[in-house]
Amino acid sequence: MIDEQALADKLVVLRPHLDERQWRLLLGAEAEAVGRGGISLVARLSGASRTTVQAGVAEVRAGVLPGGRVRAVGAGRRPVEEAQPGIEQALDGLVSPETRGDPMSPLRWTTKSLSQLVKALYGLGFRVSKKTVSRLLKQAGYRLQATFKTKEGAQHPDRDAQFGHINDTAARFLAAGDPVVSMDAKKKELVGEYAARGREWQPGGRPVEVNGHDFPAGVPKAIPYGVYDIGADAGFVSVGVDHDTAPFAVNALRTWWQRIGSLRYPQARRLLVTADGGGSNGSRLRAWKVELGRLATETSLSGCLCNHPLSS
Repeated sequence: MIDEQALADKLVVLRPHLDERQWRLLLGAEAEAVGRGGISLVARLSGASRTTVQAGVAEVRAGVLPGGRVRAVGAGRRPVEEAQPGIEQALDGLVSPETRGDPMSPLRWTTKSLSQLVKALYGLGFRVSKKTVSRLLKQAGYRLQATFKTKEGAQHPDRDAQFGHINDTAARFLAAGDPVVSMDAKKKELVGEYAARGREWQPGGRPVEVNGHDFPAGVPKAIPYGVYDIGADAGFVSVGVDHDTAPFAVNALRTWWQRIGSLRYPQARRLLVTADGGGSNGSRLRAWKVELGRLATETSLSGCLCNHPLSS
């Protein structure tokens, strides 16, 4: 038997503390608890209309649950990975062959846009939105950055094939347990007390004092040269104050091999070096190749060089 007075008192106490949706859900829940005739009874005791109480009952029956849930467990649309099995593998297959980027960075990025990937997946029988493609790519470790690399100048028709060859060669070396390194010079810095961008925590009113001019004559620059071991996912930086030349670049590789590489790969008989197409390790620089040949003779390593193709 329902205690109508107790129910009416409860509704009066709770009403000022509930918004319209919460009030409607309370009325619906009470009507459901009463059972037959509950809608009329709750409407009469609360002063709300039957329409409001009926709406509350409908929402409760639809799965508006306590504890913050608005759907019953298992309700709602299934994730696209479950609804369309194989879509993750299909997307990775579309992106992986054309993945490019800085080998010093753990991020991978692709030259294909979201729209192009959606169309390609459509052709494979998958129905997916650009938003979902973006989510799947991020889950797989990719970052879409096509808008940052569209203006690369004229490209040779075999450019993609050249990158594919580099990727396949590196994969064969790594599969055989041979070292694969990527090399490049980093930003030069003045050696001395000079201003630098950024801020750091210091005692109040006591900033670090530096020189007032950043263009002194005769002051050397620190030249960092990086060697990234792709197989070990480890970097090595050699810093010099000479000039960014081919002998300087190869000496950084020599130092890496003597201190780290020979110990990490004691059985290695060959080494793959990848580098960009310009600077001290440029593809058109004869001195770069001569110095690498000398290093190969010193170490008895069979060297292989892959320079990234130039844009134009």
